[in-house]
Amino acid sequence: MQWIEIKVVYEPDDNLMVDELIAAVFEDADTGGVAVERPDIEPDEGWDPGPVSRPDHFAVKGFIPSDENAEATLALIEQGLERLKNQGIVLSLHTRTFAEEDWSETWKEHFWPENITARLVVKPTWRDYDAKPGESVIEIDPGMAFGTGTHPTTRMCVTLIERYLKKDDSFLDIGTGSGILLIAAHILGAGPMTGTDLDMTAVETAEKNLILNRVPRDSFTLVHGHLAEQVKTSFKVVAANILAEVIVGLVPDLHKVTEKGGLFICSGILAEKAAMVSDSLTAHGFTILETLVQDSWAAMVAVFSQGI
Repeated sequence: MQWIEIKVVYEPDDNLMVDELIAAVFEDADTGGVAVERPDIEPDEGWDPGPVSRPDHFAVKGFIPSDENAEATLALIEQGLERLKNQGIVLSLHTRTFAEEDWSETWKEHFWPENITARLVVKPTWRDYDAKPGESVIEIDPGMAFGTGTHPTTRMCVTLIERYLKKDDSFLDIGTGSGILLIAAHILGAGPMTGTDLDMTAVETAEKNLILNRVPRDSFTLVHGHLAEQVKTSFKVVAANILAEVIVGLVPDLHKVTEKGGLFICSGILAEKAAMVSDSLTAHGFTILETLVQDSWAAMVAVFSQGI
C-alpha cells in the first residue's frame, strides 16, 4: 500500500502555538495522528541519541492512504492552511508518496526519551534508557496515532492524573490516541480503565502499547467511537486531552460517564480558551479545582459536585 506524507513547514511564532494550529487542520481533515518536528528540542541528559540528526525545520507531518479519498483530504488541508496563512502564519506544504514498509521510519527520527513528570519517563521503543531510582518508563510506539507524551498538553494532563488519581480509581480516557494516558494511569495505580477513540488505527495502536507496557489485558477496555458516546458506565476519573472546542461539546454529557464526586481532567486547551472551558464545566455541575498553564496551553481538573 502507498501512503502520502503531508509535511507543513512553518516559521515559529512566540505568540502562537503554530504546531497545534496546524495539527488541528489535520484533525479537521480526519487524517489521524501527526508528528511534530522541532529543531530546538534538546535530548534529556543521560541518554545518547546516536547518529540521528536534528530536523532542519519546524514542521508538522501527517499521513494518509494514497487512495480515492486522498485528493479530497488534501484539498481540506490546503483550505485549512490557507486560513492560517490569512492570520499571518508563514508556512509551506510539501507532499511525498512512499511504500507502507517505509512507514515506521518516518516516525523515529526525532522522538527521544523524556521525563513528562519527575516520576514518569516516556521512551520510544527503539531507544535505550536507563531508568533512575524512582522512575517508571512508558514505552511508546505512536505509529499513526497521536500521543508521544512530550507535548505540554500531555505533560500537564499526566501531572494532574499523578496528583489526583487515587489507587484503584476507575479511569476513562476520551480520545486515547497512542494510549499514553491509560499507561500512565495504570502505573499510578488506576483500577478498571477504558479508552475511546474515533480512529480505529489509534484503538489498535493503544492496545499494542498497553500490552507492550505489561498492562494486564483484563484491566482495560478500548472502544471505537466518538468521544464517550459508546461508554455506558461512569468513572471516578475521566480525562480528555483534546481541543477546547471539542471539550466544550463533550461537557453536557460528562455527567453520564463521571461519578458523583468524580474528577474530570482536561488538556489540549489554548490558554486563551481556558475560561470558555471552565465556564462550560461550571454551568454543568463541575467545580474547578486547579488549572495549570504552560507554553500558552492550559489544563484543568474539576470535580463533579452537582447532580444533573
